[in-house]
Formats: sequence, C-alpha cells, structure tokens
Amino acid sequence: MIGYVYILSSGYDPEHGKSLNDPYLGPTPTLGACVPNIRRQVQEGDHIFFISGRIPNARQFVVGGFAVAEKIHALTAFRRFPKQRLREANGGELSGNIIVDARGRHHRLDDHDGFAKRVENYIVGRDPVVLTSPLEISKGREETVDVLSQVLRKRGTKPFDIVGRASKLDEEQALELRHWLLSLKTRS
Repeated sequence: MIGYVYILSSGYDPEHGKSLNDPYLGPTPTLGACVPNIRRQVQEGDHIFFISGRIPNARQFVVGGFAVAEKIHALTAFRRFPKQRLREANGGELSGNIIVDARGRHHRLDDHDGFAKRVENYIVGRDPVVLTSPLEISKGREETVDVLSQVLRKRGTKPFDIVGRASKLDEEQALELRHWLLSLKTRS
C-alpha cells in the first residue's frame, strides 16, 4: 500500500471557498477527473489525501482522505453515480466530477484539455475520513503544517513547502496521516 497527498487548486476550501466536487468526499468518496497522474498510479487499498487550496487569510489544511476501492471508466461512473454527473449548481458553480455525457463523450461543461486521459481511472473510494465540523477544521488548520513536516520529514511554513503540488507516501506515512485525521475527529 502507498498513498498520495496533494493540494487542491486555489479557492477550494470547504469552509471559506468553493465547494469540493472533485474529490467528492461523501459516504462513497470519488475522484473523477483531477490529478490523472495520481489516479493512474494508485491501486486498490492505496490512500489519497487532499489539502485545501489557497484562500486569502485562511491556513490550508488536510481536508481528508480515503482508501481506493476500485478504478473504473467515467462512463461506468456516469451510470453508477448519477449525483456525481457534471452539472451547473446554484450561482453557476460546477458540481459533480463525471466529465462524460450519457454516450461517453466529453461533457459540454468541462473545459479542460486531455479528455482521453481524464476519463480513465475514475476512483471509487472507501473508508473516508474527512474533517467536517468547525472544530475539526480549526484543529486541522492549526496542526497540518507540523503533521506534514513530521510525516514527510521535511520542514516548511506552508503545505506547498512540504508536499509541492503532490507527494507520494509509503505505507507508514499514509497510515500516520490517516491516524492523525481520525484523532482530530475523536478529539472534537
């Protein structure tokens, strides 16, 4: 088992910014079109963790993570997860992380390049651990840099200093990060 931790795009913060739709961190978490390099490399049982994007006047934090249950094609995901289909939500913000239409073609709302590479390896997760309450998020913001420094054995003043855009984790590091997230949930 291995893991990855990566930083979401600027503005994505569940408390102060845009809603998270890729990854979707509900009861059955998914990762649809983002980070195709990580989605291609992970296998069943590996872990993926997510750090909030940059927001003015808010410290970034590890939002959560999950284990990989399976990898499927986006068209299969379209059929299995109708609530995750790409759509325009309130205020024009996009919601959903399935970038194909019913025929498997590029969805008109997705404006990213590399469609062919982005429809493979849709990740279905299991065992999510996500910081959701204000107290959990506050503790996560406070402790993330120190925990990442400890887990990755690298110093920095912000997550990007430690993980760059993404970092690979060995089994021990992935379990350490997961246990820390679980401890925040039990301390709240």
